[in-house]
Amino acid sequence: MHRIDHPLVSPSLGSHKTLTSFHFGKPGSGAKVYIQASLHAEELPGMLVAHHLRAVLDAADSSNQLQCEIVLVPVANPIGLAQRIDHKPMGRFELDTSENFNRCYPDLAAAVEPAVRDKLGTDAQANLATVRAAMGDYLSQWQPTTELQSLRRTLLQLAHDADYVLDLHCDCEGVLHFYTEEACWTKLDTLAHFLGAQTILLAKSSGNRPFDECLSGAWWQLADRLKSNGLDLPLPQGCCSTTIELRGELDVRHDLAQIDAQAIANWLRQLGAMTDRPAAAVPSPRCHATPLAGSETLRAPAAGMVVFAAEPGQVLAIGDLVVEVIDPIANQVHRITAGVAGVFYARIRDRYITAGGELGKIAGAVAFRSGELLGA
Repeated sequence: MHRIDHPLVSPSLGSHKTLTSFHFGKPGSGAKVYIQASLHAEELPGMLVAHHLRAVLDAADSSNQLQCEIVLVPVANPIGLAQRIDHKPMGRFELDTSENFNRCYPDLAAAVEPAVRDKLGTDAQANLATVRAAMGDYLSQWQPTTELQSLRRTLLQLAHDADYVLDLHCDCEGVLHFYTEEACWTKLDTLAHFLGAQTILLAKSSGNRPFDECLSGAWWQLADRLKSNGLDLPLPQGCCSTTIELRGELDVRHDLAQIDAQAIANWLRQLGAMTDRPAAAVPSPRCHATPLAGSETLRAPAAGMVVFAAEPGQVLAIGDLVVEVIDPIANQVHRITAGVAGVFYARIRDRYITAGGELGKIAGAVAFRSGELLGA
């Protein structure tokens, strides 16, 4: 293992932040796996998982039992980690721009298409290498002028040539759930099953260009762009990425983190990327995959206290009471019921809500939404 510290652009005199990556195995020895935690900096369960996973990777690397390259970034957002207002962490949005740290990544397909269009041929693996090289060239030419841009660029430089990308997040309160693009699902299903995901949400594209879809989406989007221009050339899905929501913000516990780290290690063994012990059998799925477009977001019809009737992980039928919003001044109780049948997989942590605010989410099996599928 070796450590690399990546300085970010400084926003002010006399201060700067650094992103740190840990590198295991040998580049080119097999698949490349990139794992990062806490891009939304107040979401800490993934950081603890990375801590426990690092010990497993250290042991395997020192005994030459890694048949791959693994890059681990346990603190993916040093900018957001330092942001606090009135003693409260503010790690989801950059305070300078109000931009979400996990949105607005570049359109890599559009960026590299002009550079690769005349270089691709009938050899799929050669095409894959050509596209990855073009992505690397594009990122090396990008000259960030802000701290946030330099963070995004550095993360992409570390991950753009990875076969697999795991972005570890968590919700406010929730069960372990799993987001990925449809093009990636067949290569990531075993990971979801090892983790015991209770909700699996699939989309062709969720919109807003989050980190994971910037990387995986580039491949199928580039293939589509080439086909629309009459170039039907073999281009593999060069990156399969996922956002893994490791339950809720308060689930920063050694027992859970060790289970999750072991699940990721078992997946690596299943891939043949780690040979320190025989691969474990893939567990039976805890749920079926459902469309992200079938996820219902419950919102408050009025302001008031929030009293949940349903717990995360509960399976709901249409019409089941999920939450009450109580206005003690007007003496009104607003009952919010399930509009779809499915798992109540996430809910807010605050117990006061303003009108129109998000309360929770239910994973329905039938798509009914379109457009931008992610929240703020």
